Amino acid sequence: MQDAHAVTNAVVQHAGEAAVHMTESAGHSITHMMMLLIIQLAVIIIFAKIGGYLFQRFLKMPSVLGELASGMLIGPYALGGVINFPSIGILFSEHAGFAASTELYGIATLASIILLFLAGLETDLASFLRYSVVGSFVGLGGLFAAFILGDLCAVLWPGNGIDSFMDPAALFLGVISVATSVGITARILAEKRKMSSPEGVTILAGAVFDDVFGIISLAIVMGMAKVSMGSGVAWGPICLIALKAIGFFVIVTATGLIFSRKITAMIKRFKSKEIIVAICFGLALLLAGLAEMAGLAMIIGAYIMGLALSRTDLSHEIEHHLEGIYNILVPIFFCVMGMMVDFAAMKPVLIFGSVYSVLAIVSKVVGCGLPAYMMRFNVRGSLRIGLGMLPRGEVALIVAGIGLASGIIDQGIFGVAIMMTVVTTMLAPPLLVKSFEGGSGLRKEMAGVDIDVEVIELEFPSLDIAEFLLSRFIRALQAEEFFVHRLHTDQPTYRVLKDDISFTLIVDDNKLQVSVPTAHHHVARMILLEELLSLTDLLESSRQMKAVDEMGTDLMNGLFA
Repeated sequence: MQDAHAVTNAVVQHAGEAAVHMTESAGHSITHMMMLLIIQLAVIIIFAKIGGYLFQRFLKMPSVLGELASGMLIGPYALGGVINFPSIGILFSEHAGFAASTELYGIATLASIILLFLAGLETDLASFLRYSVVGSFVGLGGLFAAFILGDLCAVLWPGNGIDSFMDPAALFLGVISVATSVGITARILAEKRKMSSPEGVTILAGAVFDDVFGIISLAIVMGMAKVSMGSGVAWGPICLIALKAIGFFVIVTATGLIFSRKITAMIKRFKSKEIIVAICFGLALLLAGLAEMAGLAMIIGAYIMGLALSRTDLSHEIEHHLEGIYNILVPIFFCVMGMMVDFAAMKPVLIFGSVYSVLAIVSKVVGCGLPAYMMRFNVRGSLRIGLGMLPRGEVALIVAGIGLASGIIDQGIFGVAIMMTVVTTMLAPPLLVKSFEGGSGLRKEMAGVDIDVEVIELEFPSLDIAEFLLSRFIRALQAEEFFVHRLHTDQPTYRVLKDDISFTLIVDDNKLQVSVPTAHHHVARMILLEELLSLTDLLESSRQMKAVDEMGTDLMNGLFA
């Protein structure tokens, strides 16, 4: 009888909620809702891109901070909740205590999936494995130090209502402090030409561990929060959730890495880059949904799919085709995260947020720097690694947004997370650049880090000829089913991939440089030789052409005829 009564109550409650929803939407048709959403997106995209540009151009800071600040400015707790538009009303307002509507938050969620999918694609597994030992200790040191200090800060701070290390809010503050934004650090390392330095590769390898174990920690903490909220700590279900999270990640990741090339080989049969990229992105969305069904966060599934595809020759091609979507949607995500900052709720926790931010800095510099110092790096190199692991960036915002959306943390704690993210992201670039002034960061030479790479260099009379040969070389590689991707560097640099073959093309003034592993140098040499012979034939045939002056005269005569 009790079960029947419970079912009856659930049906009545559901019917009541449906009636309320119908009443609320009676005056607002779906067309009106979509019109409001489109206008919201227009305002968000314009403000986010302009804000990112201003921060990057004039303040010399990452564009993510400008996008975040734009969201704070136009959100429901600032201008967006004050300005009333004719026929629209308040453009950005709270929805059931949440800063964004369901539709808008859905688009932001899609953007977070794209962000983590591409983060997995950008993972360099070869460098990760080469520096796996030192990188694992660096990543784990930062992980434990950041989590423990973040959790302790929440528990020991008086007056915030958190009195247990296992409190969901305390656990979330620990997880938020863990994540490292390797994208910001990678950009700085690339600009300083330190990407392949011992410190640079160790930072990237450590950041991979941070991402992997940080995402696993998020899954475990989410499960623990669901179990312990309002019912105390139940260690049995928590251990089961932890095993499920780790098992899902390990099994699915291992399966993806083992079968990724077979899967991509099947997809390649479509012979269309657009179809290939669309299917791979569809698989990322599918795995994100399956991860959510398994009780984990959707970003975990997206990251796993990106990680699996990172070792295939399709990785750069997928990045290239998704770049446009990334540039539009991801700023929307950061802007929506900024819109969630309630300045009124942040005032009581301003001092707490400052202390939490300082501890977040100390945890990475000491937690990552100390293991590096114990493993062949000197003080200078250890400091570089600690500072390189400092910025939190987008991953911390994703974790904080998940905590806020699920009701585990409130607006005040979310504001603390935003403050920490902004502080660490602003401090990292200038400090890291300054730390690379000076000598080597190694206490003694690290064994086994050199890669057997051969550099083929061809010098031409002019840059035009070098670029002409480069274009022909790229077309020839693509004809042989190589994937060629232009990297985001000021100097023209291309990454060439096909199965296990990987090399780099660089145009430097009037020189063409091809950096290729010795085991595959013959492939690059043969294709390059064929294009040189074709270029020779082309130059020889050009001598038989009518003189350029005569051709110009003919054109002029025809112009004035």
